[in-house]
Amino acid sequence: MRAPGEPIEVRRKRLRFRSWHRGTKEMDLLVGQFADGHLAGFDSAQLDRFEALLLEPDPDLYNWMTGAAEPPPELDHDVMKLMRGFRYEP
Repeated sequence: MRAPGEPIEVRRKRLRFRSWHRGTKEMDLLVGQFADGHLAGFDSAQLDRFEALLLEPDPDLYNWMTGAAEPPPELDHDVMKLMRGFRYEP
């Protein structure tokens, strides 16, 4: 999680790095590209929600993003909706 007083741009860079280093190549590409396209426009609260999603296991996050499963209600928010609408482009 974020350090107290961490500037928002540093936080965005840290979250972008974490997005590209998930653990599986498929999720690196999917979440990394999503982060590249959206983090710059996220406010602090959206970054909080995105960071919470990064804590979820890859198989769960993948299933939610692809629509194979519904996210739990507490994670079904604006950021998850953006992730579900995201389309990976090679």
